[in-house]
Amino acid sequence: MRRRIVVVGTSGSGKTTFARELAGRLGLPHVELDALHHGPNWYQPSADEFRATVEAELFSLNGWVCCGAYHHKLGDLVPSRADTLVWLDLPLRVKLWRLLGRTVSRLVHRTELWQGNRESLHGAFWGRESLFGWMLTRHFEDARTEHWLRHPQAVRLRSSHEVRRWLEAQAPSSAWLARPGASLAKEASTWPEDST
Repeated sequence: MRRRIVVVGTSGSGKTTFARELAGRLGLPHVELDALHHGPNWYQPSADEFRATVEAELFSLNGWVCCGAYHHKLGDLVPSRADTLVWLDLPLRVKLWRLLGRTVSRLVHRTELWQGNRESLHGAFWGRESLFGWMLTRHFEDARTEHWLRHPQAVRLRSSHEVRRWLEAQAPSSAWLARPGASLAKEASTWPEDST
């Protein structure tokens, strides 16, 4: 059985970028749970519907790197199937800055996300269920409970430097090395410093 890795962290922590890079290095499929969860017009499936989708689209694969766990909806379902859990526990200021930059870019460019959905100004900034409200809630909840550390193979990365160093330690697959312009130093340099 090939490796099964779940990458967790709040919005703005860099889960998708990290998971995509890790999957490429290890020659594994990358699965983004947001893409499985959000239907057209931001439809959200019930927990049972979502569980069935995850079983069919993720757990049927022979090895994977998954970004997100949807703990609030799926409990420990995804972490329980992963042999490794990587928690991107970056400083709040870093996540806020990244999330702001990403959100403004998506709003200005009308970036299509999953199933034709686009972020809205209201959905990003207003209310407890807004993108920023949800990120802050999750940040403080994760910090208080540290529940991700219950996984037997949990890796907690607390800075961009730690993220780069851990990624560099993962043996790249021959397919990753064969990419045009593949460079360990180049890939590591794409992670912004925590001072931003």
